[in-house]
Amino acid sequence: MNISKCNNVRDIRKLAKKRLPKPIFDYIDGGSDDEETLRNNTESFNNFELIPNVLRDVSSVDTKVNVLGSTIDFPFFCSPTALQKLFHHMGEIAVAKAAESQNTMFGVSSLSTTSVEDISKIVKSPKLFQFYYHKDKSLNKDMLNRAKAANFDALALTVDTAVGGNRERDLKSGFTIPPRLTLGSLMSFLFHMDWTLNFLFRKFDLPHLSKFHKNGSSLKVNVGQYFTEMIDQSMSWKDAENLRSEWNGPFCIKGIMSVEDAKKALDIGATAIMISNHGGRQLDGSISPIEQLSSIVDAIGGEIEIILDGGVRRGSHILKALSLGATACSGGRLYLYALAAAGQIGVEKALINIRKEIERDMKLMGVNKISDLNSKMINKKI
Repeated sequence: MNISKCNNVRDIRKLAKKRLPKPIFDYIDGGSDDEETLRNNTESFNNFELIPNVLRDVSSVDTKVNVLGSTIDFPFFCSPTALQKLFHHMGEIAVAKAAESQNTMFGVSSLSTTSVEDISKIVKSPKLFQFYYHKDKSLNKDMLNRAKAANFDALALTVDTAVGGNRERDLKSGFTIPPRLTLGSLMSFLFHMDWTLNFLFRKFDLPHLSKFHKNGSSLKVNVGQYFTEMIDQSMSWKDAENLRSEWNGPFCIKGIMSVEDAKKALDIGATAIMISNHGGRQLDGSISPIEQLSSIVDAIGGEIEIILDGGVRRGSHILKALSLGATACSGGRLYLYALAAAGQIGVEKALINIRKEIERDMKLMGVNKISDLNSKMINKKI
């Protein structure tokens, strides 16, 4: 299958699975424990039904939204994800260029394989830096200053990783950063020689962490180790408030799932929250973002931007979230499959697909601008 023939995320996922060694694909595709939350994040959208209006003038539609201080052309952006050069040798640069081509925001992880400086040189469209709060305060200061100097538009503090989730696919494959060969994975790497040769003959580094880690540029840990050993498990709301003050720009807290925490984010002056359970990669059994959205909107809607992150696979999913009161949506797997499948062209294809779905479904809903979507246009099944 060619990327041009991929009509949806499901098609693109199949192509990514063909292109990647199994341990690498499983790192993108997997969740924690029994992966119930991973599945539920997407399946829960089926619990909501859109109610269209007809005989409206929908000869043109405006899909633009304002989020985190930037205007993007449609209400979906690329959530920050780690280790992108594992999936394609161009990594974050490919995703950033694709996002720029569609004028949407691109999130860069603390665990990115390309530096904020290099990304900023190439891409001028809106950029979000995702911040992990480390035990090493000099590392925290360095990352913050680098994101500021690189003129990133917004900061997102991830708060749901006090420890790493129990990602059993990774444990089974022996997945590490960078990946290591095992007897179980050897054949898969050999049968994916394009990926293997690209990885072996190109530099792999985590430029925001390498000089602060005990192993330097030869950083070798599994993801669970990283969260357990390097993340500050004592991080508090006061720390989050201090970080917001130091950043002094659009500030988002990523990983909010309870109404109580959403109110606290508002209290400390956050610009936005991302309702997220880390894509089902942390606490298995957690409620899905779309199921929790209405409760949070009822509590703080209109006072803070609310971004739904997790499980989005269709334009109709995004319209459901917006009808329930979300400002915008974001996601990771949707574009990571595409990155693995075909690099920048793949990510562009995924974003174009979802953008066309949004535009078509808005016309079918009888609305021609995002602000027309409202709670009267959606029903939750009993």
